[in-house]
Amino acid sequence: MKNLDIQSQCDTNAVDLKLKGFKVYPLDAEASGAPKYNRRDFYKVCTLNAEYIIHYADRSILLDGTSLFFANPHIPYSVELLSGKQSGYACLFTEDFLQTTERSESLQESPLFKIGGNPVFALSTEQVAFVNTLFKKMLDEQSTDYLYKNDLIRNYINLIIHEALKMQPADNFFRHKNASSRTTSLFLELLERQFPIESTERPLRLRTAQDFAQNLSVHVNHLNRSVREVTGKPTTTHIADRIISEAKALLQHTDWSTAEIAYALGFEYPTYFNNYFKKLTGTIPKSLRLRTV
Repeated sequence: MKNLDIQSQCDTNAVDLKLKGFKVYPLDAEASGAPKYNRRDFYKVCTLNAEYIIHYADRSILLDGTSLFFANPHIPYSVELLSGKQSGYACLFTEDFLQTTERSESLQESPLFKIGGNPVFALSTEQVAFVNTLFKKMLDEQSTDYLYKNDLIRNYINLIIHEALKMQPADNFFRHKNASSRTTSLFLELLERQFPIESTERPLRLRTAQDFAQNLSVHVNHLNRSVREVTGKPTTTHIADRIISEAKALLQHTDWSTAEIAYALGFEYPTYFNNYFKKLTGTIPKSLRLRTV
């Protein structure tokens, strides 16, 4: 099996990307080696045409054919090519480039980019033609001197995003209508804002329902009641699930010791982390790391 790191094809243009806020390029290379995970600096939308596995956070998604993939810079991933030569297009962009005006939600709250969302969509023949045409237009446009080319490229990216949103289940577009749903939305946003853990020197700060309630200036009983009413799950379950998800990502995608991961996630002692992890997953952190080596 072969690994495809689709970020590497434009690493030499990183400075240019940071200046412009976007970069469009074709994917037509074949690479080899073990999957390499990292947390990249930019959002990405790309089409991939091959048989491959996307290792995304703590999930692996097997695909065959042409798919549309949305990558969040806060979620580690790699693409493992199983056979043949991969082809397609990719566009990297910053959130500031895409969002020129203030909006109520960030890209991290989008069904396409958020933690736990669906980042991959299989495309029909008609959808492949439509999406690839948009990528080709972006590719042609980025080399021109047209004064408003950023606006054009921004529109093309939004058209691709909307094409994928049309394929999303309706329940992904729930709109909050009351105080409970608003409180829950703020809690979930605050929870997600703590991640990813980038350094052992900046450990997880909010770990209990009381911590979040104080930060949101609401009573903990109101927070717990709202979260359960809207999501059907207790506040503590959301917190625990997210801590475990980050723990798995750190175990799989970093060379930090188990002790370093424990401290980064706010545990005073590694044994506390080991017991917590085993209680929620049925296995110890060390065994998970051994299976991914």
